[in-house]
Amino acid sequence: MYRYDEFDAAFVADRVAQFSDQVKRRLEGELTEDQFRPHRLMNGVYLQLHAYMLRIAVPYGTLSARQMRKLAFIAREFDKGYGHFTTRQNLQFNWPALKDIPAVLTHLAEVEMHAIQTSGNCIRNVTADHFAGAAADEIEDPRPYAEILRQWSSIHPEFTFLPRKFKLALTGAPADRAAIQVHDIGYQLTKNASGETGFIVYVGGGQGRTPMIAHKIKDFLPVGDLVAYTQAIVRVYNLDGRRDNKYKARIKILVHEMGLEKFMDAVEAEFAAMNKQELKLPQAEVERIQAYFAPPALPSKSVRSEALEARRATDKKFASFVENNVSPHKAPGHGVLTISLKAIGAIPGDASAEQMEAVADLAEKYAHDEIRVSHEQNLVLPHVALDDLPAIYDELVKHKLATANIGLISDIICCPGLDYCSLATARSIPVAQRISEHFGEGARAAEIGAMKIKISGCINACGHHHVGHIGILGLERKGVETYQITLGGSGDETCSLGDITGPGFSEHDIVGAIETIVDTYVAQRRGAGEDFLTAYRRLGMAPFKKALYERDKGADI
Repeated sequence: MYRYDEFDAAFVADRVAQFSDQVKRRLEGELTEDQFRPHRLMNGVYLQLHAYMLRIAVPYGTLSARQMRKLAFIAREFDKGYGHFTTRQNLQFNWPALKDIPAVLTHLAEVEMHAIQTSGNCIRNVTADHFAGAAADEIEDPRPYAEILRQWSSIHPEFTFLPRKFKLALTGAPADRAAIQVHDIGYQLTKNASGETGFIVYVGGGQGRTPMIAHKIKDFLPVGDLVAYTQAIVRVYNLDGRRDNKYKARIKILVHEMGLEKFMDAVEAEFAAMNKQELKLPQAEVERIQAYFAPPALPSKSVRSEALEARRATDKKFASFVENNVSPHKAPGHGVLTISLKAIGAIPGDASAEQMEAVADLAEKYAHDEIRVSHEQNLVLPHVALDDLPAIYDELVKHKLATANIGLISDIICCPGLDYCSLATARSIPVAQRISEHFGEGARAAEIGAMKIKISGCINACGHHHVGHIGILGLERKGVETYQITLGGSGDETCSLGDITGPGFSEHDIVGAIETIVDTYVAQRRGAGEDFLTAYRRLGMAPFKKALYERDKGADI
């Protein structure tokens, strides 16, 4: 895991001191809210519906137990006892008092954390596959490259005030668990015919009011050119991106308006013109950063765990937990454990201070002091011995963290919506809770199988509804909350945007509408082995739309 060097420590300390003075001047009336706004945004502070919100960076989703305990301390001392993990692998505190935020930032600095560039028109927190360094299908750990990009982009003098926010994501495996094709730039590690490591480069993806899937602009970018090529892309965007209309200021719009070929030519021209030697990554520096992310020394174990199998044979709930929440690890006898923050009826992504501390304890005792935050709003213990799973499960049960629903219908991505967000047009949390309670985690959920429901409370799409197998968008229509449904979206390597079913549904009807969609899928799939996305791509919209809107046939929607 990366450790701050002297530059990082001084940089963060200076920023805390600077922002402390800005907060003092705001509280004393020397700065108006409008004057204070750019200062607070540079430090991850938003003004929400009811209070200020602080968004804390978790670079590439990686935390230590010490850092997680500090987040628990902040939740308890400065908030209402909980935090909200987001689709950017960050953590948000929704209730801090402005006067306390400098103290919070000071506490974060003590454990090598901060809130810099988690908001504003800059390069945001760099995200990565939450299974990085552990997944059985991984070509190489992408986090060292994410860290290099973090260092390069932090307070970059040329890119501090971009036309709009800018998001980077990296994956090290063919299976895309980082949703790279709906990012401004997405990097996928690959090997060329000579066995050299490089990147497939995607540009111009995004969601929001104009969702677009990224275009592949390079089949192989050598590792040494990562920073230089990234700078070329961002420079073209910074120079040519629109600043007259914030809704058209993202790089996806620039690519669309310029045309892909012209945009690619502009990037290649910029890349050719720069002094690439200055920006070329020395192999020694790459190896130095990689050393921070060296995998833990995992003891040699049998592929089969007798303790695990014995417990599975006698405990159905435990067996379900292992089936749904444990993924293959590259080391024999180990697994990647995903801890659901989606207990039935709970608020997706929320964790109490006590739960954070429990996960920190488990990470220290059983997972080599590593925790990951997934963009699907769950937590991950990436290096777990299969022999230890029964003991881990028992601890998770005590803290209501043992829900066996990863990848199932109640594992819902959900933004804070109108309960918190000043931009939202409808509530999303109560809808997620009702759907979760309706389907549960038992036999019905198992029968449905793999299902990704994603809910946003406004067109900005923080809940990633565009790439949900079932997406739900909350809108306001004549003073009433209405929910539009999309089908067939996916954020993985087969990335697709969902198709709108038709008119929206009321808050009262939305759960019934989801039930209708599920019933239609189960009735028309080719056996239990055909998942929803595969079935939808085969069947198309027609049968689902017919079932949803033929009220005269008694559909309970």
